[in-house]
Amino acid sequence: MNNSTYQLDDYALTLPISQTARTTAQQFAKQQPNPEKAEQVRLNTLAVWVVNDYLQMMDIPTDLQASDSWNPITRLCGNVADLEVSSIGRLECRPVHFHQQICSIPPETWEERVGYLAVQFDELLQEAKLLGFIPSVTDEILPLTQLQPLETFIDHIWQLRQSPVTSLVNLSQWFAGIFETGWQTIESLWNVPELRPTYAFRSIETLELDSLNQAESITKRAKLIDLGIQILNQPVMLIVEISPEKDQQTSIHLQLHATGNQIYLPSGVHLTVLDSSGAVFLDAQSRKLDNYIQLQFRGEPTEQFSVRVAFENTSITEHFRI
Repeated sequence: MNNSTYQLDDYALTLPISQTARTTAQQFAKQQPNPEKAEQVRLNTLAVWVVNDYLQMMDIPTDLQASDSWNPITRLCGNVADLEVSSIGRLECRPVHFHQQICSIPPETWEERVGYLAVQFDELLQEAKLLGFIPSVTDEILPLTQLQPLETFIDHIWQLRQSPVTSLVNLSQWFAGIFETGWQTIESLWNVPELRPTYAFRSIETLELDSLNQAESITKRAKLIDLGIQILNQPVMLIVEISPEKDQQTSIHLQLHATGNQIYLPSGVHLTVLDSSGAVFLDAQSRKLDNYIQLQFRGEPTEQFSVRVAFENTSITEHFRI
């Protein structure tokens, strides 16, 4: 045990925790329903913040606002400590308590991650140690002795930057009831009070009525898109509805909705479909009093496309394969 700790300390990197980081973590913690959840969110937030500081020092670009850990709804509903590494993917930053010899990795974080960093805090939350890295996990308990040095992590990130791995949403699997992490039923999201719209959600009612005769063939899922609290004070909801066509094509219907007390989408929000080469295929832009915007098209089996949600200088892109 002592030898393992010595080896970890040999390549661990100690960084200070800024007052801004502690203030932000406290703000996020205050939004939680009980002390246990508050402490979980506090440590997750600090872990992400410290790793973000480290990557900035290494000139590796990140996007805090695009991370699930910076989404108030995801923080409330899950145990995530992810950091979006630009053009690469999501890195999970897991907190480790002082003197602890294991790192807890929740199953909900086992997919759509480019790696895992263990971050250990001192008892006063003044300093944090980046203990090491592991590229993937298959168990909730990770012994710290299995961690690889930070040098290996940097090599891993640079390799991904040379040939980035893009997570594709496989729409053909949706027909079989297999859905990627983050894509939920519309009803489950609407049952969260913070998301429930203050306007009558007529478009969803219309979709449900239209699909009564095709209930078995139409599949739809929704995902929250957070463009940053400084830009929008509520996440928007991207709804993807698919149905098979007789000619083996798939019909795809996209809608982007305002949520909660955000009655209308801000003017100038773009919903864009990009083809496999990255060229714009379809685009819709919200006007002053739009509750939602939508696009509809058809695609061939195995065809790839992307959906970009953008407002001002911020955008988030989801990648799909039919």
